[in-house]
Amino acid sequence: MVNGGSAGPGFEQTARLRDGTPVRIRAARGDDRERLQRFFDQLEPQTIYTRFFGWRKRLTDTELRQLDANDFEQRTILLATIGSDGDETVIGAGSYVVDAASGTPPREAEMAFTVEEDWQGRGLAGTLLRLLIGIARTHGLQVLTAEVLAGNAPMLAVFERCGLPLTRHASRGVIALRFDLRSAG
Repeated sequence: MVNGGSAGPGFEQTARLRDGTPVRIRAARGDDRERLQRFFDQLEPQTIYTRFFGWRKRLTDTELRQLDANDFEQRTILLATIGSDGDETVIGAGSYVVDAASGTPPREAEMAFTVEEDWQGRGLAGTLLRLLIGIARTHGLQVLTAEVLAGNAPMLAVFERCGLPLTRHASRGVIALRFDLRSAG
């Protein structure tokens, strides 16, 4: 269940996971750099590999600066957190970046998700996906894309259950997905 919020940089909603746990989902802000880096630092190597298709130890300065560009027009970054503002912990993130070449229809963006291992399998990725779909539609996007490692069955299942028509293309262990937002899914 999700409630409240508007589709812009002040976006904030409370969601309830499958087990009833309340989670705050909000727009990422420039002051989230340390929170996001702590989130990344606590991820298991396999989760990092699954998200970035390779091993790495830290988020780059460029990636962290993208928090300042979270304008909901070209880039949307949502964080799932628990705790209060003074003691807030990031447990998941979902984002999309508009393809600069898609100025003419169909306007499209590429999505990505990361969920901390203790929170996987509880509906958080699906909740983030539904919110991103709604925000993308509000901002005139017609297509969302994602690339997923073929072995990432849980994330592929989240995408399959989203209710949107999708096309899949497999190449070298990566599944490229394309979701049509113009349908009623």
